[in-house]
Amino acid sequence: MDEIAPEYDVLVLGTGLTECVLSGVLSVQGKKVLHIDRNDHYGGESASLNLDALYKKYGVKPSGELSHTRPNDWNIDLVPKLLMANGELTNILISTDVTKYLEFKQIAGSFVQQGKGPKATVAKVPSTPKEALASSLMGIFEKRRARSFFEWVGDYKLDDPATHKGEKSSECNNTTD
Repeated sequence: MDEIAPEYDVLVLGTGLTECVLSGVLSVQGKKVLHIDRNDHYGGESASLNLDALYKKYGVKPSGELSHTRPNDWNIDLVPKLLMANGELTNILISTDVTKYLEFKQIAGSFVQQGKGPKATVAKVPSTPKEALASSLMGIFEKRRARSFFEWVGDYKLDDPATHKGEKSSECNNTTD
């Protein structure tokens, strides 16, 4: 029995960010795209997984407080993704109409893990001067140096040597041989 196989212009394997953008761009250009993934979730190694999928991926059984939560109450990014509001990637996503399937949100906060094993703790990355002073992520001397550095970066103007505070500016020379 002969079956007629559908014809595609392009076959895209994997559903990571690069593959999804490529698939979207080609689709918008009128190509017939078959986009498949071997995983049971989208996103490849940069996916956001609910608790059940996360436990399955890493072969872990839930315990403690998280064993009593609903799996869809939490989505964990395997690789955190930040998009600049007016960046090139955002423009590509908008041009491919993939934004029909995305939801953009402002970041409520960033967190880091301190230490390893049973003594590991989670700390919020400070986003205000008040939070920075109260944070345990840096000692008082590190906080002073970080504050000075951030002020210097904020005041720096490439064409105004008075803002360089002794640092030499090195502009890239784009020359071809």
